[in-house]
Amino acid sequence: MGTAAGEADSYVWSSRPTEGDGPSSLWLVDSRLPGLRRTALFDGLGLRGNASAPVRAEGVRIPFASLLGEDGKGDVLMNQDELPVFATLIASCSIGTMDGVLSRATAHVAGSRFAESGTRLSELPTIRAYLARAQLHADQARTLRDDTLAAMAAARADTMLRVLQVKAAAAEAALAVTDTAMRICGGAAFRKDVGIERLFRDARAASIMAPTSDVLFDFIGGALCDAAAPAQA
Repeated sequence: MGTAAGEADSYVWSSRPTEGDGPSSLWLVDSRLPGLRRTALFDGLGLRGNASAPVRAEGVRIPFASLLGEDGKGDVLMNQDELPVFATLIASCSIGTMDGVLSRATAHVAGSRFAESGTRLSELPTIRAYLARAQLHADQARTLRDDTLAAMAAARADTMLRVLQVKAAAAEAALAVTDTAMRICGGAAFRKDVGIERLFRDARAASIMAPTSDVLFDFIGGALCDAAAPAQA
């Protein structure tokens, strides 16, 4: 399975090391090499512009010069270089999704009236409270994302913990915020012209995109337990 299959100029592939016992090696593979082909098109839930699809390689030869980093040390590149960038970018996408759905939901409840009474939806305290909580979720995720970037720039000791936290926090917040937008906008939220239902669908992806939120929760919990464990004599 490749992200941007058939669209990207190159793919990053992992393999077993050519020598030694390291966990993996990474390779930069030209997507135009003979023998590489996309075998299907993405047709699924949400994710505008997504081109995740299977890629088949038949008789493809990858030159050793395409090796990224050291042979057998692909995990070092993935954890130290790729994961921080990937996690913060995915978190930023989730934050953007929340910004988009909140602006649409706020405009809808502030401008729509009940036919019977003529009062605006926004006059209901319950709706305002839901909207406030959703905005808090979005702002908290943004603050954590910004602190993660600051930790990366300063090479702080808590950088990796922040990297693990930021993707999970923003992804889960996006699920809650888009769910709230659907709730407070009612049946109108299902209409395509309101612009909420698509963002609701798009928000589903981040929490199940590897490393998934559940995996990250396990990593974070493990890091906390390791830090609290008494030192061995």
